[in-house]
Amino acid sequence: KDSRDVKKNSLPKNMSDAKDGTKKSSNKQEKKEGKKRPFDFSVHPKRHVALRLAYLGWDYQGFAVQDNTDNTVEARLFESLLKTRLIQDRQSSNYHRCGRTDKGVSAFSQVISIDLRSNQFCGGLGVILPENVDAAVKNKADVQELPYVKMLNRVLPLDIRVLDWAPAAEGFSARFDCQSRTYRYYFPEEVWIYEGTHDFRNICKMDVGNGVLQFERTILSASVRPAQSLSANSTDPYKLFIFEIKGLAFLYHQVRCMMALLLLIGQKLEDLDIIDQLMDVTKNPRKPQYNMAVDYPLVLFDCHFEDLIWTQEKEEVNYTFNVLQQHWTQSAVRASVLSGMLQDLETNGAEPTNHCLLLEGTRQKNYKPLLERPCCQSLESRINHFVKRGRLEREEGENGDEMVFKGKRSKHHHKSSSPATDSATKL
Repeated sequence: KDSRDVKKNSLPKNMSDAKDGTKKSSNKQEKKEGKKRPFDFSVHPKRHVALRLAYLGWDYQGFAVQDNTDNTVEARLFESLLKTRLIQDRQSSNYHRCGRTDKGVSAFSQVISIDLRSNQFCGGLGVILPENVDAAVKNKADVQELPYVKMLNRVLPLDIRVLDWAPAAEGFSARFDCQSRTYRYYFPEEVWIYEGTHDFRNICKMDVGNGVLQFERTILSASVRPAQSLSANSTDPYKLFIFEIKGLAFLYHQVRCMMALLLLIGQKLEDLDIIDQLMDVTKNPRKPQYNMAVDYPLVLFDCHFEDLIWTQEKEEVNYTFNVLQQHWTQSAVRASVLSGMLQDLETNGAEPTNHCLLLEGTRQKNYKPLLERPCCQSLESRINHFVKRGRLEREEGENGDEMVFKGKRSKHHHKSSSPATDSATKL
C-alpha cells in the first residue's frame, strides 16, 4: 500500500470524519461564494432623475462629502445608493447637488440630479439604454419604474428622507438649472428686511481660495413672519419668527452673516444703516470682525426648477410624515419640559437674560460697534495671497483687462453658470 493510504487508514475515525467534514463544508462555502457574482450594471438602463430630500442637519458636519469626516448627509446618501445598487459608483453617476448646506443646517427641499439604475427598457424621459439591447426587449410593455423613494428610505438614517423624484432630461443639472433658492431662519426677534442686488463681500465668508471672486448677489424677496399665529397683544418672550429669503444664489455663510447683523440691530447694538454701510464696499472695502448667527435654525426651504414633474409615492409620504412626527414629538416634549423649568425659576425670582443666544461666541461685557473693530483682509489682498500660493492664476483678457481664474480653467465649465458659480472676475 501507498504510505499515504496507511497514514490515512491509521487515523482515528472521528478525526478522519472531521477532516472530511471540513473539506465538505469548504466545498459548500466555495460553491456559495461562487454564486455571488458581481452585479452587472451594463445590462441595465440608466435614468437621469432629480431627487428631492429633506434632512435634519443638526447632527451632521454639513451636506457635502468631506475628506476629514464621513459624518455628512451626502456620505450617508451615497452609502444608500450603493447599497441598493442604484449606482455603480459616484464617479460614473453624473451627480450634481443644488445646495451645499453647512454644518448644523437642515433642508426641507434639497435637490440632487443623478443617473440611477432603471427598468425602463422601453425608453422614456432621461432613460439611457444599454448597448446591444434586443429589439424585443425594447418593445416590451411598459413597466412601473423602480420605487426609488421606498428603496432609499428603507436604508437611509431616519433624519434623512427622500421625498419624491422626477425624471429629467439628460443635460439637466440640479446645480446649474436651479431658478431660485429659498432659505428660512427661525429666530425670536423681528428684524430688518434685505432685498435687491448688493455686494455682500462684508456679509459672508469670502471663499477666494476656491475661486469665488464675484460677490454681487440678487435677493428676490425677503420677509419676516411669526412661526405660529399670534394674537395682536402677545407678549410671549419665547415666540419665534421666520426670516425667509429667496435669491438666485448665495455666498458661503451669507445667510448666517446677514442674520448676525439683523440680530445685532434687533438688540439695538447697531443702527439700521449698518447694513447699507457694509454693502458700500467703496467706503468699507474690508469686513469688520464679527461672529455669525448659529447654524441650527437655518433651513434650505426650497429649490425652484422649471419643467420638473415630481412623482410621489403615497405610502412613502405617509411613512416620512410618521418619522418626522416622531422627531417633532420628542422635540416638543423636551421644549415643554424646559419651558416648565424656566417658568418655575422665573416664579422664584430668576431674571431672563437680555442678550441674544443665536450668535456664535461669547458676548463681550462692553460692546464695540462693528465699524470700530479690526477688519479682515480686503478682496484684493486675498487674491494676491492665493495667486502667490498657486491656487489662482492671472491672465490677460481679450480687451487687455486683467482676469483671475481658479487654477487652470476647467473644460467642464458650464455655459449657463450663474454669478454664484462663475470662477472669474475683472479687477
